[in-house]
Amino acid sequence: MTPTDVPAIDEESVIRLRNAVLRVARRLRTSGDPEGLTATQSSVLATLVRQGPTRAGDLAEAEALNPTLLSRVLAHLEARGLAARGPDPDDGRATIARATPGGRRLVERLRGRRAALLVDWLEGLTPEGRASLLAALPALEELAEGARA
Repeated sequence: MTPTDVPAIDEESVIRLRNAVLRVARRLRTSGDPEGLTATQSSVLATLVRQGPTRAGDLAEAEALNPTLLSRVLAHLEARGLAARGPDPDDGRATIARATPGGRRLVERLRGRRAALLVDWLEGLTPEGRASLLAALPALEELAEGARA
């Protein structure tokens, strides 16, 4: 595809992309989480598993949460034995949060459950639809990285 073949970005396409991404994300998020975590709690725990021990301020920023809400989320995760907090060894005023082994196992179960759902949904697409979606993965990943910056 040459640069002149690239379709223009129009408002309708942007709205369709946004709606599709949000609906898929919502279906994954609300797909019967039997673990009893809210979407925010699940996201914070997954970030701790992915990033490892993280300063609370950095975690709040990564999750776009205010520090008070993050503190409540971490307290809930701690009470369930999924996360732990302690002082930052380099700065006693700061707190470091980390996932516990139980928290890591739970994230792996959730990831597996959500991956299985996506496989089912992908298998429901036409072969052409599946191929188009998989071919779009690099662009979607690039879009997600740009949105995080």
